[in-house]
Amino acid sequence: MRISQQMLYAHYVTNMNSSLSNLMDLNIKAQSQKRIIRPSDDPVGMERVLDHRDALRSLEQYKENISTAKGWLGRSDSTLTQVSALITRAKGLAEQAATGTYDGTNREQIAFEMRSIFDQLVEMSNMEFEDKSIYAGHKTDGNAFDKVLWMTTNDQGLNDETSFRVEGNADYTVLVQYYDTSGNAEVGEKISFDSGNVGVRYSLDGGKTFLDDGTVSNVVGGEVRVDLPQSGASVVFSDVDPGDGVRANDPEDFEDAGGTWAWLRPSALYRGDDMDAIRVDSVGQGVENITATAAGAFQSNNVVVRIDNDSPVGMDEVIEYSYSLDGGASWTTGNTTSADLSSNQSLITIPPGGMLTLASNGGNTLQPGSQFVITPRTSSVNLNISVAETVRVNDVGKDIFGGLYQDPDKVRANGGSRLAVSSDNTGVVFDDGSGSTMLNASNAGYSKNLFETMGNLVAFLETNNQTGVQRCLESLDRSQQQILTAAASVGGRENRLTVAEGLVENLKLNEKERMSSIEDADVAELMTQIAQGQIVYESVLRSTSLIMNMNLMKFI
Repeated sequence: MRISQQMLYAHYVTNMNSSLSNLMDLNIKAQSQKRIIRPSDDPVGMERVLDHRDALRSLEQYKENISTAKGWLGRSDSTLTQVSALITRAKGLAEQAATGTYDGTNREQIAFEMRSIFDQLVEMSNMEFEDKSIYAGHKTDGNAFDKVLWMTTNDQGLNDETSFRVEGNADYTVLVQYYDTSGNAEVGEKISFDSGNVGVRYSLDGGKTFLDDGTVSNVVGGEVRVDLPQSGASVVFSDVDPGDGVRANDPEDFEDAGGTWAWLRPSALYRGDDMDAIRVDSVGQGVENITATAAGAFQSNNVVVRIDNDSPVGMDEVIEYSYSLDGGASWTTGNTTSADLSSNQSLITIPPGGMLTLASNGGNTLQPGSQFVITPRTSSVNLNISVAETVRVNDVGKDIFGGLYQDPDKVRANGGSRLAVSSDNTGVVFDDGSGSTMLNASNAGYSKNLFETMGNLVAFLETNNQTGVQRCLESLDRSQQQILTAAASVGGRENRLTVAEGLVENLKLNEKERMSSIEDADVAELMTQIAQGQIVYESVLRSTSLIMNMNLMKFI
């Protein structure tokens, strides 16, 4: 076989490129200190490296979530600490005002600082982190609380009989008294609204002087309107039935508390959401005759229960059912209840700890295919801090600061008429059916509702009500304990973050070590390979130059 110069040249070039390419690959590995640069270097090893890189990215996200959670909870921790300090200051002022050595002028002076403290508390309840409200539940884009005007009355009968709303605004407590315009009612005797004999007088200076230009309208559509022109506020009583009314005060003695008194004073309305209830919606034939309630812990917010019996089934029979934790996309079948002949209700369990109770008052039956949709209300903002662990970073403001709040399910059930804010956001309708928001001035029940307590304290200070101030002291203690309990909850979650952060760091170190053992190069071995590659390449160049220098023309 004849070896031509062209064949020699091509062969030499191939050898030189191969040696140079190998040397370049070794050089790249030396620069990156990595054994695996591309999948072809080690396909199995590259797959394992990519898995470790995904794990590291997840751990980085957990670390970022922990940092964000620390910011949220740190802001809440410092806020609640400041709130507690303000309550301590308010208690000190209230203790002074509750003593007999202080007169009306002294209490009025204290009231100025107490209003300032109230405003500071509302501001703190609207605290934000990264432009997100931390006390409004899921409604993080707006304030958790709005300042409103509200009412305290010493007439529990009025509270039990009617709902009310306060419209307008006032910078000073408005003291309101009612009397009989006909002069026939004794002090403390009830005057019905439908009699047309209810008169009203009000004071803007804490009871020193009273104005008599107020008006009380007749009952129209179940409402009675009390207008107090110079105060800028009005009270509207709703759900007024025949015979409902107020108790008469002495028309001459403005300090006699034998009749109905009312204090229009500041409070705060909670605008966020809660996690207080679980709604159950029924779908199917005859379900309107079945009472369905749910309680306990549910895995998701769209749990569906389906009746699987082939024929109608009573509450005292075995009920076959399926449940779905993803809104009906997939079902867990083959579940049954135990028959209870002594009860007219059936209990259906749903993991991890939920319970659906179906009850019938008249022997009604469940139809096959009937469904019950369980929707727990939720307000938690949770961040993942590990593979199977989350931490709640926000709180429900009403459970900490109190204020005014209406159950949205009750609003829905009443067509939305029981809770409404006026167009200028200064008035609000509120009634939870228990009268818990209308405190009695002379024998007010103790409460841990901070905003209601502070609002009443401001009112009693501005109207020189020593007894009212004294009764607010116990409520301030309870409110402060509520704040400290919330602070302890926040602190516990902060401690969880500290533990989780250390765990994430350890996992990251472990992942990096495992990935390094797969893809990192052995530097000593790599340097040896580079030296060998360099020798090979130089040998190829030297031998090629010698051989290419030899040809037939040299021997002619």
